[in-house]
Amino acid sequence: MINFTYHSPTKVIFGRQTEETVGDEIVKFGGQKVLIHYGGQSAQKSGLLDRIRGSLKNAGLRYVELGGVQPNPRLALVREGIALSRREGVDFFLAVGGGSVIDSAKAIAYGVSHDFDVWDLFCGKRAASKCAPIGVVLTIAASGSETSYSSVITDGDTKLKRSYNDDIARPKFAVMNPELTFTLPPYQTACGIVDILMHTMERYFTNIRHAELTDRIAEGLMVTVLENGRRVMKRPEDYDARAELMWAGSLSHNGLTGTGRTGDFAAHQIEHELSGMFEVAHGAGLAALWGSWARYVCRHDAARFARFAVEVMGCKMNYHDPEQTAMEGIEALERYFTDIGMPISIPQLGIGEISDAQIEEMAEKCTFYGKRTVGQFVKLEKTGIMEIYKLAAGKPIG
Repeated sequence: MINFTYHSPTKVIFGRQTEETVGDEIVKFGGQKVLIHYGGQSAQKSGLLDRIRGSLKNAGLRYVELGGVQPNPRLALVREGIALSRREGVDFFLAVGGGSVIDSAKAIAYGVSHDFDVWDLFCGKRAASKCAPIGVVLTIAASGSETSYSSVITDGDTKLKRSYNDDIARPKFAVMNPELTFTLPPYQTACGIVDILMHTMERYFTNIRHAELTDRIAEGLMVTVLENGRRVMKRPEDYDARAELMWAGSLSHNGLTGTGRTGDFAAHQIEHELSGMFEVAHGAGLAALWGSWARYVCRHDAARFARFAVEVMGCKMNYHDPEQTAMEGIEALERYFTDIGMPISIPQLGIGEISDAQIEEMAEKCTFYGKRTVGQFVKLEKTGIMEIYKLAAGKPIG
Protein backbone atom coordinates (compact mmCIF):
# COMPACT_ATOMS: atom_id res chain seq x y z
CA MET A 1 0.00 0.00 0.00
CA ILE A 2 1.35 3.41 -0.96
CA ASN A 3 0.87 6.70 0.89
CA PHE A 4 -2.42 8.41 0.14
CA THR A 5 -4.63 11.36 1.02
CA TYR A 6 -8.34 10.67 0.98
CA HIS A 7 -10.43 13.83 0.56
CA SER A 8 -14.19 13.67 -0.02
CA PRO A 9 -15.78 16.88 1.32
CA THR A 10 -19.10 16.78 -0.57
CA LYS A 11 -22.16 16.75 1.65
CA VAL A 12 -24.57 14.03 0.47
CA ILE A 13 -28.32 14.45 1.04
CA PHE A 14 -29.80 11.09 0.08
CA GLY A 15 -33.37 9.84 -0.26
CA ARG A 16 -36.92 10.63 -1.29
CA GLN A 17 -37.95 14.27 -1.84
CA THR A 18 -34.49 15.56 -0.91
CA GLU A 19 -34.50 17.90 -3.92
CA GLU A 20 -36.90 20.10 -1.95
CA THR A 21 -34.03 21.05 0.40
CA VAL A 22 -31.79 22.48 -2.30
CA GLY A 23 -32.54 26.15 -1.60
CA ASP A 24 -31.67 25.87 2.08
CA GLU A 25 -28.45 24.05 1.22
CA ILE A 26 -27.32 26.79 -1.15
CA VAL A 27 -27.98 29.42 1.52
CA LYS A 28 -25.80 27.45 3.95
CA PHE A 29 -22.93 27.69 1.49
CA GLY A 30 -23.36 31.43 0.95
CA GLY A 31 -25.09 31.47 -2.41
CA GLN A 32 -27.27 34.43 -3.39
CA LYS A 33 -27.77 34.16 -7.14
CA VAL A 34 -27.81 30.75 -8.77
CA LEU A 35 -27.27 29.40 -12.26
CA ILE A 36 -29.55 26.38 -12.74
CA HIS A 37 -27.72 24.26 -15.32
CA TYR A 38 -29.44 21.29 -16.95
CA GLY A 39 -29.72 19.21 -20.10
CA GLY A 40 -32.86 18.63 -22.15
CA GLN A 41 -36.57 18.74 -21.45
CA SER A 42 -36.91 15.75 -19.12
CA ALA A 43 -36.18 17.80 -16.00
CA GLN A 44 -38.86 20.30 -17.02
CA LYS A 45 -41.48 17.73 -18.09
CA SER A 46 -41.05 15.71 -14.90
CA GLY A 47 -41.69 18.73 -12.71
CA LEU A 48 -38.22 18.57 -11.18
CA LEU A 49 -37.21 22.04 -12.31
CA ASP A 50 -40.42 23.52 -10.93
CA ARG A 51 -39.74 21.94 -7.54
CA ILE A 52 -36.19 23.30 -7.58
CA ARG A 53 -37.35 26.79 -8.58
CA GLY A 54 -39.86 26.70 -5.73
CA SER A 55 -37.17 25.66 -3.27
CA LEU A 56 -34.89 28.51 -4.40
CA LYS A 57 -37.70 31.07 -4.15
CA ASN A 58 -38.67 29.88 -0.69
CA ALA A 59 -35.05 30.32 0.39
CA GLY A 60 -35.01 33.89 -0.97
CA LEU A 61 -32.59 33.09 -3.78
CA ARG A 62 -32.49 34.63 -7.25
CA TYR A 63 -31.63 32.49 -10.24
CA VAL A 64 -31.03 32.30 -13.98
CA GLU A 65 -31.11 29.18 -16.13
CA LEU A 66 -29.05 27.58 -18.86
CA GLY A 67 -30.16 24.31 -20.43
CA GLY A 68 -28.98 22.42 -23.47
CA VAL A 69 -26.15 20.30 -22.07
CA GLN A 70 -25.43 17.37 -24.39
CA PRO A 71 -23.74 14.05 -23.67
CA ASN A 72 -20.01 14.71 -23.99
CA PRO A 73 -20.64 18.32 -22.87
CA ARG A 74 -19.48 21.05 -25.20
CA LEU A 75 -16.95 23.80 -24.67
CA ALA A 76 -19.17 26.24 -26.58
CA LEU A 77 -21.98 25.92 -24.02
CA VAL A 78 -19.46 26.25 -21.19
CA ARG A 79 -18.27 29.55 -22.65
CA GLU A 80 -21.88 30.68 -23.05
CA GLY A 81 -22.49 29.83 -19.39
CA ILE A 82 -19.43 31.77 -18.29
CA ALA A 83 -20.56 34.87 -20.17
CA LEU A 84 -24.13 34.59 -18.84
CA SER A 85 -22.95 34.10 -15.26
CA ARG A 86 -20.67 37.12 -15.39
CA ARG A 87 -23.45 39.33 -16.79
CA GLU A 88 -25.94 38.16 -14.17
CA GLY A 89 -23.62 38.16 -11.17
CA VAL A 90 -24.04 34.45 -10.46
CA ASP A 91 -22.20 33.24 -7.37
CA PHE A 92 -23.44 29.63 -7.08
CA PHE A 93 -23.85 26.89 -9.70
CA LEU A 94 -26.53 24.22 -9.44
CA ALA A 95 -26.21 21.23 -11.79
CA VAL A 96 -29.49 19.39 -12.32
CA GLY A 97 -28.73 16.20 -14.20
CA GLY A 98 -26.01 13.60 -14.61
CA GLY A 99 -22.30 13.62 -15.28
CA SER A 100 -22.40 15.76 -18.42
CA VAL A 101 -24.36 18.52 -16.70
CA ILE A 102 -22.17 18.38 -13.60
CA ASP A 103 -18.95 18.48 -15.62
CA SER A 104 -20.26 21.42 -17.62
CA ALA A 105 -21.20 23.26 -14.41
CA LYS A 106 -17.72 22.64 -13.00
CA ALA A 107 -16.14 24.07 -16.13
CA ILE A 108 -18.34 27.17 -15.96
CA ALA A 109 -17.49 27.60 -12.28
CA TYR A 110 -13.79 27.42 -13.14
CA GLY A 111 -14.27 29.87 -16.01
CA VAL A 112 -15.98 32.62 -14.02
CA SER A 113 -13.21 32.38 -11.42
CA HIS A 114 -10.34 33.14 -13.82
CA ASP A 115 -9.53 35.73 -16.47
CA PHE A 116 -8.13 33.25 -19.02
CA ASP A 117 -9.92 30.90 -21.41
CA VAL A 118 -11.23 27.90 -19.47
CA TRP A 119 -10.04 25.50 -22.21
CA ASP A 120 -6.49 26.28 -21.12
CA LEU A 121 -7.18 24.19 -18.01
CA PHE A 122 -8.31 21.18 -19.99
CA CYS A 123 -5.37 21.47 -22.40
CA GLY A 124 -2.89 21.51 -19.54
CA LYS A 125 -1.68 25.05 -20.26
CA ARG A 126 -2.78 26.47 -16.90
CA ALA A 127 -3.82 25.35 -13.41
CA ALA A 128 -6.87 26.57 -11.50
CA SER A 129 -6.37 28.56 -8.33
CA LYS A 130 -10.07 28.73 -7.38
CA CYS A 131 -13.53 27.55 -8.38
CA ALA A 132 -16.96 29.00 -7.65
CA PRO A 133 -19.19 26.79 -5.46
CA ILE A 134 -21.25 24.04 -7.07
CA GLY A 135 -24.23 21.98 -5.92
CA VAL A 136 -25.87 18.99 -7.61
CA VAL A 137 -29.31 17.48 -7.96
CA LEU A 138 -28.44 14.09 -9.43
CA THR A 139 -30.76 12.45 -11.98
CA ILE A 140 -28.67 9.47 -13.15
CA ALA A 141 -26.39 7.01 -11.40
CA ALA A 142 -23.30 6.87 -13.59
CA SER A 143 -20.29 9.20 -13.61
CA GLY A 144 -19.83 9.89 -9.91
CA SER A 145 -19.08 13.51 -10.83
CA GLU A 146 -21.39 14.61 -8.02
CA THR A 147 -18.65 13.79 -5.49
CA SER A 148 -15.53 13.63 -7.67
CA TYR A 149 -12.80 16.12 -8.55
CA SER A 150 -13.11 15.48 -12.30
CA SER A 151 -14.60 17.38 -15.20
CA VAL A 152 -14.53 16.22 -18.85
CA ILE A 153 -15.33 18.63 -21.70
CA THR A 154 -15.35 18.23 -25.50
CA ASP A 155 -14.27 20.89 -27.99
CA GLY A 156 -16.85 20.45 -30.73
CA ASP A 157 -14.60 22.03 -33.35
CA THR A 158 -11.49 19.88 -32.87
CA LYS A 159 -13.30 16.80 -31.45
CA LEU A 160 -10.83 16.80 -28.56
CA LYS A 161 -12.23 15.45 -25.31
CA ARG A 162 -10.17 16.44 -22.29
CA SER A 163 -10.39 16.22 -18.51
CA TYR A 164 -9.31 18.47 -15.69
CA ASN A 165 -9.02 17.24 -12.11
CA ASP A 166 -8.81 19.37 -8.98
CA ASP A 167 -10.30 18.98 -5.51
CA ILE A 168 -11.42 22.61 -5.51
CA ALA A 169 -14.21 21.67 -7.96
CA ARG A 170 -15.77 19.00 -5.76
CA PRO A 171 -19.43 19.96 -5.27
CA LYS A 172 -20.40 21.46 -1.93
CA PHE A 173 -23.41 19.16 -1.77
CA ALA A 174 -25.10 16.45 -3.79
CA VAL A 175 -28.84 15.86 -3.52
CA MET A 176 -29.50 12.23 -4.45
CA ASN A 177 -33.09 10.98 -4.77
CA PRO A 178 -33.21 7.55 -6.44
CA GLU A 179 -36.79 8.21 -7.54
CA LEU A 180 -35.45 10.76 -10.03
CA THR A 181 -33.86 7.90 -11.98
CA PHE A 182 -37.06 5.82 -12.39
CA THR A 183 -37.92 7.16 -15.85
CA LEU A 184 -34.47 6.91 -17.42
CA PRO A 185 -34.41 5.04 -20.74
CA PRO A 186 -32.94 1.52 -20.36
CA TYR A 187 -29.96 2.43 -22.55
CA GLN A 188 -29.00 5.35 -20.29
CA THR A 189 -29.41 3.20 -17.21
CA ALA A 190 -27.16 0.53 -18.72
CA CYS A 191 -24.54 3.11 -19.72
CA GLY A 192 -24.54 4.29 -16.13
CA ILE A 193 -24.04 0.77 -14.80
CA VAL A 194 -21.00 0.36 -17.05
CA ASP A 195 -19.52 3.70 -15.99
CA ILE A 196 -19.85 2.85 -12.29
CA LEU A 197 -18.16 -0.50 -12.80
CA MET A 198 -15.38 1.02 -14.87
CA HIS A 199 -14.57 3.74 -12.38
CA THR A 200 -13.90 1.02 -9.83
CA MET A 201 -12.12 -1.34 -12.23
CA GLU A 202 -9.78 1.44 -13.35
CA ARG A 203 -8.56 1.53 -9.75
CA TYR A 204 -8.76 -2.24 -9.14
CA PHE A 205 -6.40 -3.30 -11.93
CA THR A 206 -3.22 -2.00 -10.39
CA ASN A 207 0.39 -2.97 -9.83
CA ILE A 208 0.23 -1.94 -6.16
CA ARG A 209 -0.13 -4.86 -3.76
CA HIS A 210 -1.21 -5.18 -0.13
CA ALA A 211 -4.26 -2.93 -0.22
CA GLU A 212 -6.61 -5.69 0.89
CA LEU A 213 -9.29 -3.52 2.48
CA THR A 214 -9.44 -1.35 -0.64
CA ASP A 215 -9.68 -4.50 -2.76
CA ARG A 216 -12.58 -5.83 -0.69
CA ILE A 217 -14.41 -2.50 -0.84
CA ALA A 218 -13.98 -2.42 -4.61
CA GLU A 219 -15.07 -6.03 -5.06
CA GLY A 220 -18.13 -5.53 -2.87
CA LEU A 221 -19.09 -2.41 -4.80
CA MET A 222 -18.76 -4.16 -8.16
CA VAL A 223 -20.80 -7.19 -7.04
CA THR A 224 -23.48 -4.85 -5.71
CA VAL A 225 -23.64 -3.00 -9.02
CA LEU A 226 -23.81 -6.20 -11.05
CA GLU A 227 -26.66 -7.59 -8.95
CA ASN A 228 -28.70 -4.41 -8.69
CA GLY A 229 -28.04 -3.51 -12.30
CA ARG A 230 -29.91 -6.65 -13.33
CA ARG A 231 -32.75 -5.81 -10.97
CA VAL A 232 -33.11 -2.28 -12.32
CA MET A 233 -33.10 -3.38 -15.94
CA LYS A 234 -36.04 -5.68 -15.15
CA ARG A 235 -37.86 -3.38 -12.71
CA PRO A 236 -37.02 0.29 -13.41
CA GLU A 237 -38.97 1.56 -10.38
CA ASP A 238 -37.27 -0.70 -7.84
CA TYR A 239 -36.34 2.02 -5.35
CA ASP A 240 -33.89 -0.07 -3.34
CA ALA A 241 -31.99 -1.23 -6.43
CA ARG A 242 -31.87 2.31 -7.81
CA ALA A 243 -30.60 3.52 -4.43
CA GLU A 244 -27.79 0.95 -4.40
CA LEU A 245 -26.68 2.05 -7.87
CA MET A 246 -26.86 5.75 -7.04
CA TRP A 247 -24.75 5.39 -3.92
CA ALA A 248 -22.30 3.06 -5.68
CA GLY A 249 -21.88 5.64 -8.45
CA SER A 250 -20.65 8.21 -5.96
CA LEU A 251 -18.38 5.85 -4.06
CA SER A 252 -16.87 4.51 -7.28
CA HIS A 253 -15.41 7.88 -8.23
CA ASN A 254 -14.83 9.84 -5.02
CA GLY A 255 -11.44 8.20 -4.46
CA LEU A 256 -12.44 5.55 -1.93
CA THR A 257 -11.82 2.52 -4.15
CA GLY A 258 -8.38 3.81 -5.09
CA THR A 259 -6.93 4.47 -1.64
CA GLY A 260 -3.44 3.11 -1.16
CA ARG A 261 -2.72 2.46 -4.82
CA THR A 262 -2.44 4.07 -8.25
CA GLY A 263 -5.23 3.72 -10.78
CA ASP A 264 -4.95 2.89 -14.46
CA PHE A 265 -7.64 4.77 -16.46
CA ALA A 266 -6.25 3.68 -19.82
CA ALA A 267 -9.66 2.41 -20.97
CA HIS A 268 -11.16 5.79 -20.09
CA GLN A 269 -8.51 7.73 -21.98
CA ILE A 270 -8.84 5.47 -25.02
CA GLU A 271 -12.63 5.80 -24.93
CA HIS A 272 -12.51 9.59 -24.68
CA GLU A 273 -11.07 9.75 -28.18
CA LEU A 274 -13.70 7.33 -29.50
CA SER A 275 -16.63 9.32 -28.09
CA GLY A 276 -14.96 12.59 -29.01
CA MET A 277 -14.75 11.55 -32.67
CA PHE A 278 -17.96 9.55 -33.04
CA GLU A 279 -20.34 11.00 -30.41
CA VAL A 280 -21.03 7.67 -28.72
CA ALA A 281 -22.31 7.48 -25.15
CA HIS A 282 -19.38 7.21 -22.74
CA GLY A 283 -20.65 4.09 -20.96
CA ALA A 284 -21.34 2.32 -24.24
CA GLY A 285 -17.89 3.23 -25.53
CA LEU A 286 -16.28 1.82 -22.40
CA ALA A 287 -18.21 -1.44 -22.75
CA ALA A 288 -17.18 -1.71 -26.40
CA LEU A 289 -13.48 -1.23 -25.63
CA TRP A 290 -12.87 -2.82 -22.23
CA GLY A 291 -12.69 -6.44 -23.32
CA SER A 292 -10.08 -5.60 -25.93
CA TRP A 293 -8.02 -3.63 -23.40
CA ALA A 294 -8.31 -6.49 -20.91
CA ARG A 295 -7.18 -9.15 -23.39
CA TYR A 296 -4.28 -6.94 -24.50
CA VAL A 297 -2.92 -6.43 -20.96
CA CYS A 298 -4.09 -9.61 -19.21
CA ARG A 299 -0.80 -11.51 -19.33
CA HIS A 300 0.91 -8.68 -17.49
CA ASP A 301 -0.81 -9.97 -14.34
CA ALA A 302 -3.13 -12.89 -15.06
CA ALA A 303 -3.48 -13.53 -11.32
CA ARG A 304 -5.11 -10.13 -10.86
CA PHE A 305 -7.63 -10.82 -13.60
CA ALA A 306 -8.21 -14.29 -12.15
CA ARG A 307 -9.03 -12.76 -8.77
CA PHE A 308 -11.51 -10.44 -10.49
CA ALA A 309 -13.04 -13.45 -12.24
CA VAL A 310 -13.52 -15.33 -8.97
CA GLU A 311 -14.39 -12.58 -6.49
CA VAL A 312 -16.50 -10.36 -8.77
CA MET A 313 -17.77 -12.50 -11.64
CA GLY A 314 -18.27 -15.72 -9.68
CA CYS A 315 -16.00 -17.93 -11.80
CA LYS A 316 -14.25 -21.01 -10.41
CA MET A 317 -10.50 -20.78 -9.97
CA ASN A 318 -8.35 -23.01 -12.17
CA TYR A 319 -5.19 -23.22 -10.09
CA HIS A 320 -3.38 -25.07 -12.89
CA ASP A 321 -4.15 -22.33 -15.41
CA PRO A 322 -4.93 -18.92 -13.84
CA GLU A 323 -4.86 -17.32 -17.28
CA GLN A 324 -7.84 -19.45 -18.30
CA THR A 325 -9.73 -18.21 -15.25
CA ALA A 326 -8.74 -14.67 -16.14
CA MET A 327 -10.17 -15.04 -19.63
CA GLU A 328 -13.37 -16.56 -18.23
CA GLY A 329 -13.81 -13.46 -16.07
CA ILE A 330 -13.38 -11.14 -19.06
CA GLU A 331 -15.91 -13.17 -21.04
CA ALA A 332 -18.33 -13.22 -18.09
CA LEU A 333 -18.34 -9.44 -17.86
CA GLU A 334 -18.87 -9.16 -21.61
CA ARG A 335 -21.88 -11.49 -21.32
CA TYR A 336 -23.23 -9.23 -18.60
CA PHE A 337 -22.83 -6.18 -20.82
CA THR A 338 -24.67 -7.99 -23.60
CA ASP A 339 -27.46 -8.98 -21.21
CA ILE A 340 -28.10 -5.35 -20.24
CA GLY A 341 -28.01 -4.15 -23.85
CA MET A 342 -24.48 -2.79 -24.05
CA PRO A 343 -22.05 -3.29 -26.96
CA ILE A 344 -18.86 -5.31 -26.56
CA SER A 345 -17.17 -4.18 -29.78
CA ILE A 346 -16.92 -1.02 -31.87
CA PRO A 347 -19.15 -2.39 -34.69
CA GLN A 348 -21.92 -2.87 -32.12
CA LEU A 349 -21.87 0.87 -31.41
CA GLY A 350 -23.57 1.44 -34.75
CA ILE A 351 -21.05 3.98 -36.04
CA GLY A 352 -20.07 2.00 -39.12
CA GLU A 353 -16.61 0.78 -39.99
CA ILE A 354 -13.75 2.91 -38.73
CA SER A 355 -10.71 3.32 -40.94
CA ASP A 356 -7.07 2.70 -40.08
CA ALA A 357 -6.51 6.44 -40.51
CA GLN A 358 -9.19 7.21 -37.92
CA ILE A 359 -7.67 4.67 -35.53
CA GLU A 360 -4.26 6.30 -35.91
CA GLU A 361 -5.74 9.76 -35.38
CA MET A 362 -7.48 8.65 -32.17
CA ALA A 363 -4.27 7.04 -30.90
CA GLU A 364 -2.26 10.17 -31.64
CA LYS A 365 -4.78 12.34 -29.82
CA CYS A 366 -4.83 9.90 -26.90
CA THR A 367 -1.06 10.23 -26.46
CA PHE A 368 -1.30 14.02 -26.84
CA TYR A 369 0.63 13.58 -30.08
CA GLY A 370 3.40 11.56 -28.50
CA LYS A 371 3.77 13.58 -25.32
CA ARG A 372 2.43 10.94 -22.92
CA THR A 373 1.63 7.29 -22.37
CA VAL A 374 -1.71 6.19 -20.92
CA GLY A 375 -2.32 3.69 -18.13
CA GLN A 376 -0.36 2.52 -15.10
CA PHE A 377 -1.17 -1.22 -15.01
CA VAL A 378 0.46 -1.40 -18.43
CA LYS A 379 1.80 1.83 -19.90
CA LEU A 380 0.50 2.16 -23.44
CA GLU A 381 2.11 4.09 -26.27
CA LYS A 382 0.56 4.84 -29.65
CA THR A 383 1.18 1.36 -31.08
CA GLY A 384 -0.51 -0.41 -28.17
CA ILE A 385 -3.48 1.95 -28.23
CA MET A 386 -3.92 1.37 -31.95
CA GLU A 387 -3.90 -2.39 -31.42
CA ILE A 388 -6.62 -2.12 -28.76
CA TYR A 389 -8.77 -0.04 -31.13
CA LYS A 390 -8.18 -2.63 -33.87
CA LEU A 391 -9.10 -5.54 -31.58
CA ALA A 392 -12.31 -3.75 -30.60
CA ALA A 393 -13.04 -3.00 -34.27
CA GLY A 394 -12.47 -6.60 -35.35
CA LYS A 395 -9.40 -5.71 -37.42
CA PRO A 396 -6.20 -7.77 -37.63
CA ILE A 397 -3.26 -6.61 -35.51
CA GLY A 398 0.45 -7.18 -35.59
